Amino acid sequence: MLEEMEGNGAIPQSSDVLRKIRELTKSIVMDLSRGRSPTLSIDRFKNYCTRPMGKCCCSLDFPLGREILTLQRECHARRLDVLLRVLLIVQQLLQENRQGSKRDIYYMHPSAFSEQPVVDRAINDVCIILLCSRHNLNVVSVAKGLVMGWLIFTEAERKFDCIASLNTAHSVPVNVEELKDVTSSAQYILVVEKESVFQRLADDRFCSANRCIVITGRGYPDVPTRRFLRLLIEKLHLPVYCLVDCDPYGFDILSTYRFGSMQMAYDAKLLRVQGICWLGAFSSDSEKYNIPNVCLLPLTAEDKKRTEVMLQRCYLQREAPEWRLELELMLHRGVKFEIEALAVHSISFLSKEYIPSKIHGKLYI
Repeated sequence: MLEEMEGNGAIPQSSDVLRKIRELTKSIVMDLSRGRSPTLSIDRFKNYCTRPMGKCCCSLDFPLGREILTLQRECHARRLDVLLRVLLIVQQLLQENRQGSKRDIYYMHPSAFSEQPVVDRAINDVCIILLCSRHNLNVVSVAKGLVMGWLIFTEAERKFDCIASLNTAHSVPVNVEELKDVTSSAQYILVVEKESVFQRLADDRFCSANRCIVITGRGYPDVPTRRFLRLLIEKLHLPVYCLVDCDPYGFDILSTYRFGSMQMAYDAKLLRVQGICWLGAFSSDSEKYNIPNVCLLPLTAEDKKRTEVMLQRCYLQREAPEWRLELELMLHRGVKFEIEALAVHSISFLSKEYIPSKIHGKLYI
């Protein structure tokens, strides 16, 4: 039986990952040569549950269970086949010092993999088995995030001076671990949900008027954007505020930044931003900022169901009860609205009134 590989946390060196891959495959070959059916033990992590507070046992530091894969079960045999194929590809990427995306890996064996989620699951399993993060496997994605403002950094010997053009968007770097000389005179970091809001702030020259760094993940944030934000916080020690739509999807995006995603719960402690503050938009903002009823949209049945499910997440009760109250208020009122609805007052109301007054007045939770 193959137990957990030894180690503790993320693995910085490709040589260590390659060694673990060799040890794993060697154990499988030895089992087969001795007539034994190989089994593989995979820890299981959860960053939240929906149990009552007294019964919650979620932890980012320890697995909550273990799954045993064996050739004796047909569904497990297929997963082992996929996992070994992915391991072989990862080994090749590391040996050749090349990078590939999850989509690249899928197209190397499309008949065997059948669909992309099969590859995604296998990559997550490999990370858990080898006790590393996805970028340690040289499996990367093209970052979709954008950044602007009071920031300078170097990536692969290339200097990025965002200060030289404060309100111009720069792509979030993919290889965050290669960043050096990260400097800033910003007073805070502002994370916005959507590119349209990011562009509104750029057009209003928000970073010229406010000494800050603005980041958007353009919807649900990808891993490079989350890693980049986490690195900036660790390097610069700045407060972070997040601005999302007042709807269930905006709240889920906010939660992803602070608590991580269930799919990558094994890596949540390296990706989550615990100190992020929710700047808005709150359900209560619709009255406070006199947003007309015509700008408010009724929650759909799907919205209500999604909100009810999110309200059961243990981390809202344990770590963010004020967030939970605002979410309950949105469900009670039965309406939602976009950040852009604030433009009903003026096109620049968001950048010139709403955000500055919220931050200076400490009207965030």
